[in-house]
Amino acid sequence: MSTKRRLIAIVDDDESMRDAIKGLIRSVGYEAETFSSADDFLKFPHFRRTGCLVTDIHMPGMSGLDLHRRLVTLGRSIPTVLITAYPDENVGVSALGADVVGCLTKPFGERDLLDCIHSALALSGGGESGS
Repeated sequence: MSTKRRLIAIVDDDESMRDAIKGLIRSVGYEAETFSSADDFLKFPHFRRTGCLVTDIHMPGMSGLDLHRRLVTLGRSIPTVLITAYPDENVGVSALGADVVGCLTKPFGERDLLDCIHSALALSGGGESGS
């Protein structure tokens, strides 16, 4: 199976964070797309190819948690890594389960993010390593 088959989607309203994560993901051989909002991701014509979703919890409009819940409601649960600059233990704990493979506090280590992504891809059937 080719790594190109499983897309990693990054949804964050912070452009510099989106670009940094995209660069990291591409540096290990995966395909990545970025979106500035949950609505932009939901309008993406290829969102069903997504093997892992990396999303900020706190965004204007639909939050990362709400995006994950919306995908579950649509019958398209995607293994998800939540990221946040505002750690709240209750949010992290309540969000875990139902395909949420991690909740990372910004700034987080590259290895921590990649470990979460690999776990997500293993759940979605695209766990081959690009590194």
